[in-house]
Amino acid sequence: MILRSATLIALVVAIACRGRSEERSAKRGDSSIQQPASSNLPDSRPAIVFLGTSLTAGYGLGDPSLAYPALIQAKLDSAGRAFRVVNAGLSGESSAGALDRIEWLLSRDRVAVLVVETGANDGLRGQDPDSVRARIQSILDRARRADPPPRLVIAGMEAIPNLGPEYVRRFRGIYPALARANNAALIPFLLEGVAGVDSLNQDDGIHPTARGQRIIAETVWGVLERVTREGREDATARPRE
Repeated sequence: MILRSATLIALVVAIACRGRSEERSAKRGDSSIQQPASSNLPDSRPAIVFLGTSLTAGYGLGDPSLAYPALIQAKLDSAGRAFRVVNAGLSGESSAGALDRIEWLLSRDRVAVLVVETGANDGLRGQDPDSVRARIQSILDRARRADPPPRLVIAGMEAIPNLGPEYVRRFRGIYPALARANNAALIPFLLEGVAGVDSLNQDDGIHPTARGQRIIAETVWGVLERVTREGREDATARPRE
């Protein structure tokens, strides 16, 4: 997908600039994680963890229930899927920060599905795509060592166009290559239908509005509906005699 250069540059710059101090806090393992508030009782349902940036965190919305992970929770509940969504989005985070956090995230929850949305900030900083891919691969490797390992979902992102068409091509290729290599489900572009549309973004022209978040939720649900349905079928399948 080809986006207007100015829009995509502004998008990635803002993602990187929001909350770099939060990324440093996350490396110490004290990041704030939002979960849908339903009761004070422990929730034993397996978790779907969204590891991401400000786009996942729902920057600027004021209410975490408007961010797409919470909207996914509502869709899961309506579909009768017994999963608990954990919004582990953090503004300003790079793939290195996400890698630093993955151990803690996997240790604190019984993770059934891990959705990885990272890399936009690396692209802004001109990080080598091979290095970005290697760090995301390390995240996936750590996830696969969990017992049991979670199902994996990778959310694609775009690089800034002013780094040149070759860099953009290599960066874009990170996500489908990782999905193929790790048998992971792929969301080709998280902001499909939202990036560059003024009416779907906040006043900064960058972060999605509540309406934009609803479109993202539909994009993500198009993948997660299948992933969670297959997970349920696997759990209830009976071995052949």
